[in-house]
Amino acid sequence: MATYAGQYLRIDLTTKSWETAPISDADVQQWLLGSGLAAKLFFDEMDATLDPLDPASPLLVFNGVLTGTFAPTGARSSWCGRSPLTGIWNEANLGGHWGAELRFAGYDGLVITGRAETPVYLWINGITGEIELRNAGHLWGKDYFATADTLLAETNARAQVAGIGQAGENLVKISGIMSGPSDYVRTAARGGMGAVLGSKNLKAIVVRGKNRPQYVDKTAFRDNVKAQNAHLKTIPPTRSLSELGTAGGTEAAEWYGDMPLKNWSAGSWQAVKKLAANELYDNYKVKDTFCFACPIGCGKEVENPDGKYAAPRGEGVEYETIAGFGGMTQVDNIEAVILANSLCNRYGMDTISASSVIAFAMEAFEKGIIGREETGGLELTFGNADAMVAMVEKIALRQDIGDTLAEGVRAAAKKLGNGAEAFAVHVKGMEVPYHDPRAFVSMAVNYATANRGACHLESLSYWNGYGVPASELGYEEPVSPHESTPAQAKMAVDYQNYVSVFNPLGLCKFIIKGTTQPSDITALLAEALGWQWSNEQLLLTGERIFQLKRLINRRYGISAADDVLPPRLQTEARPDGEAGGVLPKMDAMLPEYYRLCGWDAEGTPTAERLQQVGLA
Repeated sequence: MATYAGQYLRIDLTTKSWETAPISDADVQQWLLGSGLAAKLFFDEMDATLDPLDPASPLLVFNGVLTGTFAPTGARSSWCGRSPLTGIWNEANLGGHWGAELRFAGYDGLVITGRAETPVYLWINGITGEIELRNAGHLWGKDYFATADTLLAETNARAQVAGIGQAGENLVKISGIMSGPSDYVRTAARGGMGAVLGSKNLKAIVVRGKNRPQYVDKTAFRDNVKAQNAHLKTIPPTRSLSELGTAGGTEAAEWYGDMPLKNWSAGSWQAVKKLAANELYDNYKVKDTFCFACPIGCGKEVENPDGKYAAPRGEGVEYETIAGFGGMTQVDNIEAVILANSLCNRYGMDTISASSVIAFAMEAFEKGIIGREETGGLELTFGNADAMVAMVEKIALRQDIGDTLAEGVRAAAKKLGNGAEAFAVHVKGMEVPYHDPRAFVSMAVNYATANRGACHLESLSYWNGYGVPASELGYEEPVSPHESTPAQAKMAVDYQNYVSVFNPLGLCKFIIKGTTQPSDITALLAEALGWQWSNEQLLLTGERIFQLKRLINRRYGISAADDVLPPRLQTEARPDGEAGGVLPKMDAMLPEYYRLCGWDAEGTPTAERLQQVGLA
């Protein structure tokens, strides 16, 4: 078996110093890289009393073991640490080309602590071997688009940039880390990691490299990759992603009752047709875009050069963004949704959380909890496109009620009071993503237990309800989506353990839609790294990583009492539509989930289970 020889940089912004740290083969075998090794380092060194924005609180950025290789979708990096939004473990995953470029520069990751005295950016020049902390005073206060284009001109036109806009500078707790040039932006969006960069006075990280990974059996690896890429292009769900991006699922999501509407209170919405993918891409698409080593190409650049909601050429609108700025706010103007998306990218904000807090504020406005005095004169009602677009800027710049909403829906509801917490839809402080657990009840178990708070990407079991098979996990056919049975708990566990290896591998989870199985991944590991892993070993590694993150959260005080859905999703059924009348019954599913995970009644992994998964 080949030995993995890796390294990462430890950077102290306070002292403006750095050192290279080796990564042992044993650690890679145990944790992979990405959010796996990041969680291990974080757990070993964590101080649970540190505020997420304390200078000593670390940001850990790690590629996966296959990032920068030509494995299908081998592009991704994980941005990890304590979330300013939730106060618990967080990992925000980034596609595009930045992670591959860091690999080419000779590093698997970065651990960043401290706070620069004045704004800086980090320049990792793998061509010359130089590392610099450069002045970013001229960039502070600029949006991400201007920042990225300026830095590419200052460093190397072929470098890759990851950084923040004004939202991160203003410590907006739903701010993300953006990457790419202004017309092609990908995001490490969730959990407020942009605020972590802002708290450290670190505007951006720019990387350029020249080295490429070595492979144990390059010929076999290349042949396998070609075969897997060809397969991905034939499967209907991934073929649809190539043609229409994630927006292609918008109308189906509304039909299934999967798309949340009017701050999770409505059941169906005929106006969704105005936001459908054909409406979007027939009229505004510029071109398809691809992350590094991706055969799918789900990215779509769009442009709306004219009119009231004119938006510059930039990254297209994803399903989650349409569901948020469309369905959640009841805005049926596609140009307004395009502009809201563009502004989030410009200022550097998570579109899920941004649209969620705006929809929450709209309900608060209509209930009389806030008024024009708080909104800066905006008539913040459902369906008001002008107010929705204006509120994006107010949150990023912390203006008027935007200052409150910038803290996230949990904190905003607590501050507003007057019953606002009843319609604040979050789990552990993370706004719930736009796949309704009343449509696919296995997601209720996943949302309640996911390690970064409500997160569809920690399970993706709702894909089973859409007919995507996972035969090696035992799911060739769909499980009945509305019945709260122990089988739903088992499905949540099985998918969580599988999905948990994707960020540590550096692979995009969309290949699961193309029916990528554990055996496909172990074959890639064998040819690229010489690892002779079984499916069982891969899934055990996923569980080990998931359980370690649970231990981190237990140190932060998370327990069974926190593994709950918000009131609206637990007690208020959708009034109509395909999922009308359905409510997940947590008492019928969660005990089985705990049993399968080996957790006690408090939600703590037992010593016996930790021994079994290699965490003794």
